[in-house]
Amino acid sequence: MIKVQNLKKEYRNDSVVTKALDGVSFEIKKGEIVAIMGASGSGKSTLMHIMSFLDRPTSGSCLFEGKSINDLSDQDLARIRNKEMGFVFQMFNLLPRTDVFENVRLPLIYAGLKREEEKRMVEKAIGAVGLSPRISHRPNQLSGGEQQRVAIARALVNNPKIIFADEPTGNLDSKAGDAIMDILEKLNKEGHAIVLVTHEIETSRYAKRIIKLKDGKIASDKTTQ
Repeated sequence: MIKVQNLKKEYRNDSVVTKALDGVSFEIKKGEIVAIMGASGSGKSTLMHIMSFLDRPTSGSCLFEGKSINDLSDQDLARIRNKEMGFVFQMFNLLPRTDVFENVRLPLIYAGLKREEEKRMVEKAIGAVGLSPRISHRPNQLSGGEQQRVAIARALVNNPKIIFADEPTGNLDSKAGDAIMDILEKLNKEGHAIVLVTHEIETSRYAKRIIKLKDGKIASDKTTQ
C-alpha cells in the first residue's frame, strides 16, 4: 500500500541544515497496523506527514498504491487524502460550534453525494464509535474520549483504506485511551490499515509492527505479533 524509498527531508535556516529524515526505506502492506515510535525530534511526525501526502520530501520517494508523491499535483494529493485516507490527531481538531453530525460530515462536503446517502454514511460512522446518542451534541458537551471518538468517526466516514493516527491517546486518561485503541484495533480487523505515531508504550502494544526512528533513520523495524 505504501512504499517509502531512501526518503530524505531537510529544513534550511540560513546556512544551517537540519536533517529530519535521512534515508528512510520501508513498506506498509494493506491491512497492517503499524506504530512509528521515537523520541521528540526523531522524525516520526515528519515521516507521517510525507506518508499521508501532507508534505513533500527533499529527495527519495513515497508511493501510495503505486502513485508517487513526486508525480502528483497538490490537487491530486488533496483528492487522494480525502478519498483514501483518514486522519486522527492528538488535539481532536473539531469545530467547537458545530455538532457531532456536522463535524463527522466535513470530509463529505465536496464528495457530491445526495443528502440521503451523506446522512447514511455519517450516521454509520458515528454508530461505529458508539456515539449515536450524542449525534446532536457540540464538542464542549463531550468528554475528551468522546471528542476523540468523533474525530475517529470523521476519519472513518469516507471508508478510507488507511487511517493515520498522530498521538491519538496523548490527551486522554488511560481508560479513555484504551477505549480509543480498542476502536482503532476493531477498524483494523475490518480491513483498514492503521499507522500510529506515538511515544507511548501502552499504545504501541496494539500494533503488530513497530518502526523505531532515531535521528531521522530507522533504528529498528520489528514484527511484534
